[in-house]
Amino acid sequence: MDWYSSIFELIDMRSFSNLWFWIVLAVAWSTASHWVMGVPYDLVVRARRVGGPVEADLLDIVRINTNRMLQIVEMSGTILLAMGCFVFTGLATLGFFYGVEFAQALFLLLFPMTLVMFINIFHARRLRRQDLTLERVAKTLLRCRLYTQIIGMIAILVTSLWGMYQNISIGVLG
Repeated sequence: MDWYSSIFELIDMRSFSNLWFWIVLAVAWSTASHWVMGVPYDLVVRARRVGGPVEADLLDIVRINTNRMLQIVEMSGTILLAMGCFVFTGLATLGFFYGVEFAQALFLLLFPMTLVMFINIFHARRLRRQDLTLERVAKTLLRCRLYTQIIGMIAILVTSLWGMYQNISIGVLG
């Protein structure tokens, strides 16, 4: 027995039974709910509490991120949408039709993040049309964070149920 097979015997390389997949899933959703539209949520809380220069920093970073995000969407949104549809169709086909567990894991990790991205774009468009005040920005970012957390909870639930199903079915068949 060589060292390569020893490592693969020690570390299960299937996605849903691998601890690293679940760590990546938790970190991804934790990061997505903390960085709302590219703005750290603790900055929103501090700006509401302290005001002054922190409030100005919040409004500046929201304006910059909103303009940046919407410029990317306006310049290459159609191409990005087409590439995303191609990638997700390929992952879904490989994963759920051909049974490739790694493709299933990637799909279940990345597809809900695109929903969060669409929510961020929607709220960025809404903020661009309005005057940026602390209360309006804080309310929008709070709503965006809430939607992100709801999508995250549903995604984690679906991923964990699918992962348990995969582990049980492979355990029974294998």
